[in-house]
Amino acid sequence: MPEYIPYGKTGYFNQLVTDFLAERPQIRPFYTYSPVHPDFAAAIAARQNFDTPRTALVAALEQQYTSLEPVKAVQDNITALLQPNTFTVCTAHQPNIFTGYLYFAYKILQTIKLCHELKQQYPQHNFVPVYYMGSEDADLEELGSIYLEGKTITWNTSQQGAVGRMKPEGLETLIAEVKKTLGYAPHSDELTDLLQKAYLEHENIQEATLYLVHALFGRFGLVVLIPDNAALKRLYLPVIKDELFNQASHAIVSDTLAKLGEHYKVQANPREINLFYLQEGSRERIVQDGDQWKVLHTSLTFNAASLEAALETHPENFSPNVILRGMFQETILPNIAFIGGGGEIAYWLELKGLFAHYKVPFPVLLLRNSLLLTDALSQQRINKLGLTTTDLFKGTEDIVNDYVKKHTNASLVLKDEYAAIEQLFDSLEEKARSIDVTLIATTASERKKALKSIGKLEHKFLRAEKKKFAWQTDQIRQIKNKLFPAGSLQERKENFLPWYAQEGPAFFDRVLAALTPVTAEFTILAE
Repeated sequence: MPEYIPYGKTGYFNQLVTDFLAERPQIRPFYTYSPVHPDFAAAIAARQNFDTPRTALVAALEQQYTSLEPVKAVQDNITALLQPNTFTVCTAHQPNIFTGYLYFAYKILQTIKLCHELKQQYPQHNFVPVYYMGSEDADLEELGSIYLEGKTITWNTSQQGAVGRMKPEGLETLIAEVKKTLGYAPHSDELTDLLQKAYLEHENIQEATLYLVHALFGRFGLVVLIPDNAALKRLYLPVIKDELFNQASHAIVSDTLAKLGEHYKVQANPREINLFYLQEGSRERIVQDGDQWKVLHTSLTFNAASLEAALETHPENFSPNVILRGMFQETILPNIAFIGGGGEIAYWLELKGLFAHYKVPFPVLLLRNSLLLTDALSQQRINKLGLTTTDLFKGTEDIVNDYVKKHTNASLVLKDEYAAIEQLFDSLEEKARSIDVTLIATTASERKKALKSIGKLEHKFLRAEKKKFAWQTDQIRQIKNKLFPAGSLQERKENFLPWYAQEGPAFFDRVLAALTPVTAEFTILAE
């Protein structure tokens, strides 16, 4: 059975996230629906009043899926999107090579599970899980590495621009390294075959990611949407044009940030123009200079007429940044809920005013599920040491110190000695007062020194006692390093490959069963 711990008690989530889940008054104005008791019926009603471009969306998806192996659950979901009683639940992520982090899978599985639960609650409607691919992201440093069995494997390529458009050349070396690392695990061959098909038989990273995600999650009916598409961008042209010619978003979002910034660190600052221009090998900001629009670090310049023409002929070249991306997603999808991590929630909280300005329904915002997967050996050691899994969220030295203090026969905490020192100096202070009041300060200074000496002794006693618990403290450190690699949450560092290599598709079924799509608690899942 999974264990649960409130996010606020893990020590790994910032104040904004914990306040969001607690619905604190200072953060509540920045989103529409409760993240722990959301009114999905209200979100559905709001969505029904918006004219979603369903026909164009389905046409774009059908085109996108033509080269993929048909999966009935996916095809049925794409077709269902034409119906006015069908809605989506969406999560978004960049096309990290080999999916990047464990939480990539968790977000997708949570989206799938929420759709199942919503169907049970609202049987008159259909709910389609969607993975929206942020393939226009240009941060190769973030997207081009995975952490596997204690080491980082990096894709060395000189390509620049949108990562989704990059050619997957040179990835065969990384796949060979993955194969070697996974060894003879039961499902390692099928996994490396899948990576080879995905990355070595497709033209670019976004097509490779589409193939991989479809192969892994298609059986659940997951629909993948690549927004780097002329037909889809055309649906967003009214906002793109307004951004280029009137620049409304800057003032609206800046106003929200002024209020949000009183309580929290701002996640994303708006630009005057929140659009990039995409070309082969580059994704650069668009800026206005007088009656000219320029693409930074290039020779490209537009006047009003040539900019209008470029928008009409090549809308795919215009790429929304983080301020306009969410509204693009909500314009083209009949979406009622968005599942994101803490960073994503933080920038969505900046956007409510912008959505209101353009009359686009603001979705239910849900924090993505977080999981800690404990292996059998670690669990065995945890039990043997008499620790609880939630103890592991403390710092390593805190766990070690608590363990030694709990199990030692010596009195390592010198409470009585501290009390005796305090009592002694209280008495000395009284004497000092009766002799000469100027001696009180000297007495206080000596009290400090004495207490400091006791503190040093206490530290030395603990350090000496730890040596008697060498194997236990060593095991605590090993468990902590295994489950919290590099001091980070496992899901923010590790990749899904080792678990899938051992368990195959059953790994996703196991995680799916443990997820709670709407929750304020972190999940600990044992093997």
